[in-house]
Amino acid sequence: MRWKLIIDPVGRPGRDNMGLDSALLRSVQEGGPGSGGDAFLRLYRWDPSCLSFGRNEPATSRYDVEKIRALGLDTVRRPTGGRAVWHDAELTYAVAAPCHAFGSLRQTYLAIHQMLAGAFERLGVTTTLASRRSGRAPRPSAGACFALSAGGEIVVDDRKLVGSAQVRIGKAFLQHGSVLLENGQDVVSGVTMGTIPRVCATSLGEVLGRSIAFEEVARAIALEVRERWSGSWSEESRSPETIESDKFGDVSWTWRR
Repeated sequence: MRWKLIIDPVGRPGRDNMGLDSALLRSVQEGGPGSGGDAFLRLYRWDPSCLSFGRNEPATSRYDVEKIRALGLDTVRRPTGGRAVWHDAELTYAVAAPCHAFGSLRQTYLAIHQMLAGAFERLGVTTTLASRRSGRAPRPSAGACFALSAGGEIVVDDRKLVGSAQVRIGKAFLQHGSVLLENGQDVVSGVTMGTIPRVCATSLGEVLGRSIAFEEVARAIALEVRERWSGSWSEESRSPETIESDKFGDVSWTWRR
């Protein structure tokens, strides 16, 4: 496997971040220009802060659109599933690779989370992977992403540290997720209509008892992934120029349901 590590030097708006992740997935899927069958790990942040919805989440009936607009919150709908996430003080990762890189959806999910857990150990944070819950998986309308651990997710004392989602198209997959540096997920609760699920999240800063920078976490992930995942690695100082942002900047896509 030929891996490319991309550490984005600047924060980007939601439409561009999702457009970049989608472009990486398409590059792997099609083996397009510059891909050559490569796989990607992208580490990035958001500017401005953004509220993202899962691909099939019923956002119009779950969240207060007028309140979101009054607060001036940036919004975007992800190409992956899951529930709402507030992207602020965090590191977001994205892995785009052929499906055979790790195996099934669940095997891939666990492999990526095991890698992240190893990176957190380097920072002095001991985590566990949540046990798989019995019964049916929660529906997309079940509440904020950090209100529930579905199984295999990274937790500290039963509080969720990372929220992830995955999509597979053909023989390629995209998994991306939020690593909380600080905990601000109550923003999601503040714009939720009806019953508000309890947010059960924690952050690296909270666990460590100090502030922690994006760059420090990115370095730990870069070291861990090179040791854990086989293949050749090259590092890019900037994100690809191709951004599929038109779709993700379209209000009709963001609020399609």
